[in-house]
Amino acid sequence: MAHHLNRRALLLGAAATALPLQVLAAPSINRANISSFVSQDWRDHFETLGQGAIVCDTASRALHFWNADGTDYRIYPTSVPRTDELTKRGYTSIVRKKVGPSWTPTASQMERFPDWEPVAGGAPDNPLGTHAMYLDWPAYLIHGTHDTRKIGRPSSDGCIGLYNEKIAELFAITPIGTQVRLI
Repeated sequence: MAHHLNRRALLLGAAATALPLQVLAAPSINRANISSFVSQDWRDHFETLGQGAIVCDTASRALHFWNADGTDYRIYPTSVPRTDELTKRGYTSIVRKKVGPSWTPTASQMERFPDWEPVAGGAPDNPLGTHAMYLDWPAYLIHGTHDTRKIGRPSSDGCIGLYNEKIAELFAITPIGTQVRLI
């Protein structure tokens, strides 16, 4: 039985053969929307678990949560501050929680964007999403976002952002007083 080789078959065969070589030779791509979920150990950051612990890892763009007895460990993808100047690092804690938080631009945001207006809690365009957990540093929060393109990216003015469904989950299991470390 003779094989009939036409131009289409020849081109498809050549493309299939060349593809693995192109993939192997492709340069490393630095993507702006990526998280590398590396497990953390709470003992590397805190003396005790206390009421619970959160580590916000700005390098891997992930939030790590441990409950008070260490039996519940969760990792969430996050948005992180756009620049190192906007990133506050160190130890803090959750001092307040709010469902349907309202948002008011900070003074520095108003300098850069004078047309920005406060947004009422529950509004679909609220930059804080559906839930917010306030840190004891003024104007720094862990909150949700309606703009899912921000997760995995350096896109905030200092806050740590999560998908709305993930902040709702974290909100429900995180007591006020939970210790937080931003690295």
